[in-house]
Amino acid sequence: MKAIFAIARRELGGYFSSVIGWIVLVAFTTLSGLFFSLMIGSLALQPPMGTDNQNVTEMIVQNLFSNLSVIALLVMPAVTMGIIAADRRERSVELLLTSPVTSTQIVLGKFLGSLAYAVAMVATTFYVPATLFSLGTPDSGVFYATYGGFVVLMAVFVAIGMFASSLSDNQLIALVVAFGINLGLWILGWAASLPGEGALKATLEHIALLNHFEQLSKGVVHTNDAVYFVSVIVFFLFVTTQRVEALRWR
Repeated sequence: MKAIFAIARRELGGYFSSVIGWIVLVAFTTLSGLFFSLMIGSLALQPPMGTDNQNVTEMIVQNLFSNLSVIALLVMPAVTMGIIAADRRERSVELLLTSPVTSTQIVLGKFLGSLAYAVAMVATTFYVPATLFSLGTPDSGVFYATYGGFVVLMAVFVAIGMFASSLSDNQLIALVVAFGINLGLWILGWAASLPGEGALKATLEHIALLNHFEQLSKGVVHTNDAVYFVSVIVFFLFVTTQRVEALRWR
């Protein structure tokens, strides 16, 4: 465990010592603040009729994180593109591969470090519940479910980005591959929403990332959603570990 946490600390520190890490963090914070301000302003100008504070809060939070999920879809490939690719380009990965740590420890350490940075991004939105609680008495369960679902979504993007980063020492290729996989899983939800029935529609609904995230963002936690997210994360961590192990023997 010491090796995993040491790699995680190194990875997390790398984000906060790089320009792109701060650019992404500031941009994410700025956009979330802009979306939140627009939603609050819109409700102030045109207050919804026949809804209580709890419903208004749910509407604001769910709409905000729906927009932020699209932002995460776009920026997370840039955040994760150098997780392994940069080490390969700079030859520093050879030090890791020849050190007394396993490929699994390397992958888990880098995953936890990158996920910690993603959680830091999410933490910049804590002004949202602080503001809404100062204005009323919203249901805290809405925030737990929404934030938990968003962190899990970020974990999926990190796992996918790690796999893409392990495929090449070219960070641009890693970015494109990660974005392609993320977008593919995302738009399957649109395809599954088309009219019709059958095995194909049911399969698309099960694979679609958006469908499962929307359930969590509504505070609805089903076993199949939990199994889906765990399966996707474990799968991409597993194939990344196999890729790193292959690099060890090259």
